[in-house]
Amino acid sequence: MAESDPHFDGAVAAAPAPPQPSGRRYGFRAIALLVSVPLLLIAGAVAYYFLTRHTVSTDNAYVRQDKVAVSALVSGNIVEVAARENQMVKAGDLLFRIDPQPFRIAIQQADAAIASAQVRVVGLETDLSTKDIDIRSGRESVAFYQEEYRRQSELMQRGFTTRARLQAAELALSDARTKLANAEAEARKAQAALATGSAAPGVNPGVLAAQAQKEKAQLDLSRTEVRAPVSGKVSSADRLLVGQMMNAGLPALTIVASDNSWVEANFKETDLAHMRVGQPAELSFDAYPEMHLKGHVASIGAGTGSEFSILPAQNANGNWVKVTQRVPVRIAIDARPSRPLIAGLSANVSVDTGK
Repeated sequence: MAESDPHFDGAVAAAPAPPQPSGRRYGFRAIALLVSVPLLLIAGAVAYYFLTRHTVSTDNAYVRQDKVAVSALVSGNIVEVAARENQMVKAGDLLFRIDPQPFRIAIQQADAAIASAQVRVVGLETDLSTKDIDIRSGRESVAFYQEEYRRQSELMQRGFTTRARLQAAELALSDARTKLANAEAEARKAQAALATGSAAPGVNPGVLAAQAQKEKAQLDLSRTEVRAPVSGKVSSADRLLVGQMMNAGLPALTIVASDNSWVEANFKETDLAHMRVGQPAELSFDAYPEMHLKGHVASIGAGTGSEFSILPAQNANGNWVKVTQRVPVRIAIDARPSRPLIAGLSANVSVDTGK
């Protein structure tokens, strides 16, 4: 059948091949691509350098908050606990109470001491008045026996009396003078016991000491109620248990003042050349990636972190290796954060030095 077709030339015609691009065109595109990518990377790096060279940043930064360690000022058993872990408290709120009974007894003892001192003062005043009477009586006796001695002396000169009477009168006068001197000495002693000092004029020292003892007992009684010195969140309150013995001066709990937060950023010493107080800063936090805050440099530390460590580095030896030091920089937070900041959170800080 194929032989009858007048247009059949005895061979199947081949299909036309698609046009092929020239090798020169593909070579130009590859070269352009190879050249442009490095140029773009270099341009981006240069732009990043010029845009960010005036900023210094660190991720060695942490949120700080004021922490107040609360301790009891008197010792005793805890009879009531009003604050628990992570509880928010306001300044003046009751945290816990120590057994007040021993301190009430101390006030009663102080009252007894005051009463005893007052009774002693009354007794001294009575003794002083008695000594005044003895002094007046002694003076009268001295005057009488002095006159008797003078009269006996005149009679002795005239020969109308005996020497025995004269000596008796002389002895009686000496005895009267001795009694008067003793009475005056006892009066001075009573006056000294009743005397008051310039520190508390008009108040007997014994009474004053007893009153001070009572004030001390009342102060100790008031200290059995331990109240929050600041507002914040209670932390480290594990020891607050009813029946627990609380010793004076030992920390009982900690209150974190969450309304006053800042960031302590430990910058390398090489980053401080152009850093100044007041420069703006940007803050981000690992716990809240979506939250970014504005701040500023509030202060720059007076020493490196190692300088104030418990065991400062001693570099005066042959094994010294230079290490870039870190300086704590306090960053104040300008805006109120939308999420609660927790002491110790990790932060990232960038400071615009303007250089």
